[in-house]
Amino acid sequence: MASSFHCLLFCSLVLQIITTTPSLAKAASFRPKALVLPVTKDPSTLQYLTTLSQRTPLVPIKLTVDLGGQYLWVDCEEGYVSSTYKPARCNSAQCSLSNSKACTTECYSSPKPGCNNNTCSLSPDNTVTRTGTSGDLGQDIVSLQSTDGFTPGRVVSVPNLLFTCGSTFLLDGLANGVKGMAGLGRAKIGLPSQFASAFSFHRKFAICLTSSTNSNGIVIFGDGPYSLLPGIDVSEQLIFTPLILNPVSTASAYFQGEPSTEYFINVKSIKINDKAVALNTSLLKIDSEGYGGTKISTVNPYTVLETSIYNAVVDAFVKTVAEIPRVKAVAPFGACFDSKNIGSTRVGPAVPAIDLVLQSESVYWRVFGANSMVAVSDDVLCLGFVDGGERPRTSIVIGGHQLEDNLLQFDLAASRLGFSSSLFFRRTTCANFNFTSTA
Repeated sequence: MASSFHCLLFCSLVLQIITTTPSLAKAASFRPKALVLPVTKDPSTLQYLTTLSQRTPLVPIKLTVDLGGQYLWVDCEEGYVSSTYKPARCNSAQCSLSNSKACTTECYSSPKPGCNNNTCSLSPDNTVTRTGTSGDLGQDIVSLQSTDGFTPGRVVSVPNLLFTCGSTFLLDGLANGVKGMAGLGRAKIGLPSQFASAFSFHRKFAICLTSSTNSNGIVIFGDGPYSLLPGIDVSEQLIFTPLILNPVSTASAYFQGEPSTEYFINVKSIKINDKAVALNTSLLKIDSEGYGGTKISTVNPYTVLETSIYNAVVDAFVKTVAEIPRVKAVAPFGACFDSKNIGSTRVGPAVPAIDLVLQSESVYWRVFGANSMVAVSDDVLCLGFVDGGERPRTSIVIGGHQLEDNLLQFDLAASRLGFSSSLFFRRTTCANFNFTSTA
């Protein structure tokens, strides 16, 4: 009888707690629709940076955003302390997911993050300096803010996010304070796929890079809406083009047979002021060795063109603006102009549009003056394309300046890219995500 009475009392108390604190039950079942990371532009390196909280206790880690990077890698040699770090053992499910084909059998120091026996090994890659090394695969907790597409929401955690430990020397060439690179590429352990798997949302993400060094752009993992002030859903009216798979890895180090994790699109021609530029179109295709084609990159500050393409584009552009006085070129650019003779429009300097023509003549990515021209001084504007040399690995690399204030949505499941062209036409910018309001 006493036992029944105590049970009745206890059960009533539990029921009272549950019914009077519904937020606890709600918190336990909360599953975000999408996740958001702020992205800043570093003024000295022109790299795009984000911050992700990792480890136990949590530490904010500054990272260079690498759109086509294979995975998250961080420096584990200096100051990596965490009670929740776990190495990914050889022949484990984690190793299989990462496509690792190498194993660290013996580490010549006491066990620590980045140095454990019987751990599968990958090759973290500084894609800015094109430097790679070997590093152990591990897992640890990360946390970041959720979003409904309009404002940031509560912080959520992924307890066992896979990443690779890099060496301190790999940080050379990265922005001050950076501790690694956030890889958003197509790999199964790239951040988009891991976040989608953790929270069961669409394998999509969007980037919107700001041209300002004083405000934040965004990466949103998950589906839209992607709303920017003053209440404009920029996921509407996107233009779509297939993402092309390069069958040969473009990383500094890779295993034989691995495809590239970078994002390639099928540019078929280039037009300036609606007139086709004469190009060797065979360079626009990816050959059997993985050379050629067009990819999108956040580690190149400006679009890089194979030499013959570069010369043809510059020559055609210069002829189209023959009335604008040229001035001495300012490296790394080859064509610079007196800005006093160039007007301004809503979409930047008043110069001819450059079109990257995609799967058909009616589908093109239009580059307006804000994205084609670079102000190198108060008086000089330069065409923001650089010479990539003869026989580069990729013929056209669309760089950061050409991406700024454009929304790009990468749909990994459907293998397609959605792009907005300049958001200036929509009277908004990538700096207009409402970070001030939190749930």
